[in-house]
Amino acid sequence: MTFGKAETSASIASAVDFGFSILLANGLHIWYAFASFLGALSGGIVNCCINYKWVFNAKGLKKKNVAFKYFLVWGISIALNTLGTYALTELSGVNFIFVKALVAFVVAVLWNYQMQRLFVFK
Repeated sequence: MTFGKAETSASIASAVDFGFSILLANGLHIWYAFASFLGALSGGIVNCCINYKWVFNAKGLKKKNVAFKYFLVWGISIALNTLGTYALTELSGVNFIFVKALVAFVVAVLWNYQMQRLFVFK
């Protein structure tokens, strides 16, 4: 049940992330790697808020402690997403949105969910 809720939260956060990234890169012509970073940043904020209130029922945990732990995990997540997107886009020549989607999925399942479940919201 928790994994399903976490994936729903991640989907909402990903919509914010991708929407913002596409707007910045394609609409405002900002370099795709920086647009990807800013998208991940905005999606991460949305994800933390949803996870705190709904996914992990962390209302009994101090917001300051959760925010600190989330920031640690999230910083690594943003680095993995940004660097992974950049490296794979440059190596493959595939449009960054497709690469970003693949990288985001792998990071979400193998890093984000595991660290939030075992560290941030425990």
